[in-house]
Amino acid sequence: MWETIIIEPFINLLLWIYNLVGNFGIAIILFTTLTRVILYPLTQKQIKSSKAMQELQSDKRYIEIQKKYANDKEKLAQEQMKLYQELKINPLSSCLPTLIQFPIIIGLYQALIQSLASAPIDLLNLSRHIYPKLLQISEILPLNSKFLWMEMGQPERLYIPGTNFGIPVLAIIVVITTYISTKIITPPSQPGTNDQSAMMTKMMNLYMPVLMGWLAWSLQSGLAIYFVTTNLIQIAQYAISGNVHWNNLLFWKKSATPVKK
Repeated sequence: MWETIIIEPFINLLLWIYNLVGNFGIAIILFTTLTRVILYPLTQKQIKSSKAMQELQSDKRYIEIQKKYANDKEKLAQEQMKLYQELKINPLSSCLPTLIQFPIIIGLYQALIQSLASAPIDLLNLSRHIYPKLLQISEILPLNSKFLWMEMGQPERLYIPGTNFGIPVLAIIVVITTYISTKIITPPSQPGTNDQSAMMTKMMNLYMPVLMGWLAWSLQSGLAIYFVTTNLIQIAQYAISGNVHWNNLLFWKKSATPVKK
């Protein structure tokens, strides 16, 4: 089921794009752009949810709940949920596009492994996943898996002449761009509040860049290209929407949201 619904379509789409452009790295970039266009409605929902959460933090009822139940975590969570339901706000909506990305990441990883087949048995397995009406495997092999200084099937490292170690350039870029993309849509927290969803978002903002950076460092460079392209497109989408919080990147500045009367 997983291979039929996710792996095979990914393999065929990647190889179809590759057949058009002749480079696997460029094919991954175009594939990523296409997936971001398809997921754009979810991105819009994420932006709207983040904006609603920002407005909620300045609501008088929300502030009163935070103060009244500051020492009762269970009651605080219950009252917050009641207010979320009353205002029709889903605090987890801002995490939805990120969660949906994980099946895509796993599927792309497996598609990369199988598409970059080199051993005879791997080529045989790959041929079983190809849609014969769409692609002829004999016409696209061997794949051009070189892109810039990278080999798509190997972890990315940039080796500078005179040194005996490789610099994980893409892993560093993945950490930076993931951090930026998560921070710029996070509403500023109201001083003095103890919102559990805001705390969870803050933890994700710290752990997600590290997780993505580790994956980019340890897995195939093709996956790192996917991460970087995804983050750059996501940042551009947020910027175009006009609902971004650039001040969140200035960690030494604390911004307060005025309370609604």
